[in-house]
Amino acid sequence: MRKNIVAGNWKMNKTLQEGIALAKDLNEALKQKTVNCDVVICTPFIHLASVAAEIDQTKLGLGAENCADKKSGAYTGEVSAAMVASTGAKYVILGHSERRQYYGETSEILKEKVTLALENNLTPIFCIGEVLAEREAGKHFEVVNTQLKEALFGLSAEDFSKIVIAYEPVWAIGTGKTASSDQAQEIHAVIRQTITEKYGKEVAENTSILYGGSCKASNAQELFAKPDVDGGLIGGAALSVEDFMGIIVAF
Repeated sequence: MRKNIVAGNWKMNKTLQEGIALAKDLNEALKQKTVNCDVVICTPFIHLASVAAEIDQTKLGLGAENCADKKSGAYTGEVSAAMVASTGAKYVILGHSERRQYYGETSEILKEKVTLALENNLTPIFCIGEVLAEREAGKHFEVVNTQLKEALFGLSAEDFSKIVIAYEPVWAIGTGKTASSDQAQEIHAVIRQTITEKYGKEVAENTSILYGGSCKASNAQELFAKPDVDGGLIGGAALSVEDFMGIIVAF
């Protein structure tokens, strides 16, 4: 059966000292509770090695927010998948709408990143989603299916089965707007059907599809109750132990 996952994306927040403190506090909070999902934090690159040394990764998974589309070499400022893996991290967020929007990441670039992440035994949390204009034009199904197919459908079924999908309605990220639980279920079901058509029912049924778009403690339970919503990719609420735990216990 597919896993329920709550993953935090810290984005460009927290100094190293603040990040270590937050990770330790979250690790402690998870020790006190039995939770019904996998919990992951994806931190800035500079935090990874220090946080890895402070947490119990059987309770709290660790990931990066990105990696390079090159193996190594003269790419000043970039961080490779191998470097991420060498810190002890096990996950990497790829294709986040902010990377697509601000840094021009295309499906071709993301294909390379996914390949390198998998080669280094990292689990990609691969983001897809539409902007408001695409939603209003009724193109949201077409947009997410194209993003899936262009970047991921060249993978073997075995490799695809190592991917976690995160659906993020771009119009709901950091805006306070949230897709209704019915809207989330509708598009998650379409994504799963598209995966079924390519890789078959077994692979599709075992693929975790997370919702990412202003998910918080107050709406998490309703979202996670939907049959095709397998958890959340959490932004702002992941920066507070209390808020993040409020989402985790929604399972």
